Amino acid sequence: MTLFEALLERRSRRSYSRDSLDLRELSNLLFAGQGITERRKKFALRASPSAGALYPIELFIAVNRVRGLKPGLYHYSPEDHSIEYLRRDGNLWDRLYRASLWQRWVYDAAAVIIVAAVVDRTRAKYGERGWRYVLMEAGHTSQNLYLMATALGLGTVAVGAFADDEVSEILKVPGTYPLYLQPVGKVSR
Repeated sequence: MTLFEALLERRSRRSYSRDSLDLRELSNLLFAGQGITERRKKFALRASPSAGALYPIELFIAVNRVRGLKPGLYHYSPEDHSIEYLRRDGNLWDRLYRASLWQRWVYDAAAVIIVAAVVDRTRAKYGERGWRYVLMEAGHTSQNLYLMATALGLGTVAVGAFADDEVSEILKVPGTYPLYLQPVGKVSR
């Protein structure tokens, strides 16, 4: 699928089958969101733009059904394009569903990508204006996730309605603010 075709086909899809994602599909989604596309002497560039190449966006993945991964919470490391298993919380899926204000598409997803930000990375350079840049970058990341999901024949939707404190408690990473929940799954036909 070309980029133009992905743009034409991109939709907010909220209905997912019970099928699992492939690890390769998740890998491609994460790369599209924050993967390193070029290394320079002092910094690396990523698939999504960032003010001052500071990259405050962090991707966490709540895994429910991904072949090759046990359910739990993971963190994406762009540096080596890997995911780190953080923990399994037996109630993770129920907690995420509740935190999303009971949006069924969050519960039905094979995985939920949590787009979060370490705002101080950008505010250290740009002051309060840094918040604006961080929000823009979260939008760039989300759109890349949409386009890659579309190209892979998957569904996703950007969810902004959630209880911030509850999602922060799920992440347990001080100084990191959740900005989007992006459930993803095989499209239910």
